[in-house]
Amino acid sequence: MKHSIAERCLRKAATPKDPRQILNFAKWLEAGRLIPVNDIAVDLGTANTLVYVKGEGIVLNEPSVVAIEKRTGNIMAIGLEAKRMLGRTPEAIEAVRPLKDGVIADVDITEMMLRHFLKQVTAKRIFRIKPRVVVGVPSGITELERRAVRSSAMSAGAKAVYMAAEPMAAAIGVGLPVETPTGNMVIDIGGGTTEIAVIALAGIVSNTSIRVGGDEFDAAIVTFLRKNYNLLIGEPTAEAIKIQIGSAFEVGEEREMDVKGRDLVSGIPKTVHVHSQEIRGCIQEPIQAIVEAVRRALEITPPELASDIVDRGIVMTGGGALIRGMDRLLRHETNLPIHVDEEPLSCVVRGVGRILDDPQKYRTVLTT
Repeated sequence: MKHSIAERCLRKAATPKDPRQILNFAKWLEAGRLIPVNDIAVDLGTANTLVYVKGEGIVLNEPSVVAIEKRTGNIMAIGLEAKRMLGRTPEAIEAVRPLKDGVIADVDITEMMLRHFLKQVTAKRIFRIKPRVVVGVPSGITELERRAVRSSAMSAGAKAVYMAAEPMAAAIGVGLPVETPTGNMVIDIGGGTTEIAVIALAGIVSNTSIRVGGDEFDAAIVTFLRKNYNLLIGEPTAEAIKIQIGSAFEVGEEREMDVKGRDLVSGIPKTVHVHSQEIRGCIQEPIQAIVEAVRRALEITPPELASDIVDRGIVMTGGGALIRGMDRLLRHETNLPIHVDEEPLSCVVRGVGRILDDPQKYRTVLTT
């Protein structure tokens, strides 16, 4: 049977001579590069931005920091590379955090940062389409701040933008049965805000949101070292102190560390020895603000749901949950069981990802 010249050419082209072509094609299929990204979940946090792709899980976790050239406004670096520049840049370059207290402070820079992250996620795909994006936002967000989130995501290349309240997303990410009439309480301590919510029947029954988080702890450490040791340190050093020796409550083991900075009197760099008890004392003000917010949230909780919380306890999520002794302090103050998630930093994005996986089940928790 004779074939036409066109058929023979097509057959020849469709059959690769080199086995490596078949192998490369198989790798493409395995990597999912032929499948376009349809749905993306974003936890646009003050400290970190996490991105979840439907069917793949968390594909990106980067600091929410952008380094820009002052004169031209060009982006020098975004994410971890930009975070390494904090406090180390020459006069011509500025490393900024475009999100403040959980919301967008600089719309233009946030848009560029979000576009960069979404491009990273979709760049390896052969077929690209505009994705639907679900963003985790603080529950106390204003309409103006909501509009800033929406415009940033749309400008970054989203087809449609939906929002989910962070405490609700965190509860779903932890695996709490939010759609049942049982009361579930979540404390999400982020970089800029602390969200406390009682959830039942896929809705937030009582909610307290305060603009206190990890950044407040860092600022308190900077102030303490300046006042007591005449030592000037930057944000990255304060964060390192908080992680290594910071604690909210006595946990038995006390720690010490050497801190390097600039002497405010002589102007010469020096090293001081700092104890964990001192750091615990200096961060008590923001910690007590969180404790008071938890008390207020419990006071406005309906009695039927309060009885559920006595049985089930409170779940802690967010980076602030990693501070040593935070769970013990809240247990001591409330006499309620406190549970800390195994991966508190990714609870919100995991929850938003679950909403993407089953939009029918969680359609009531999404807003536009």
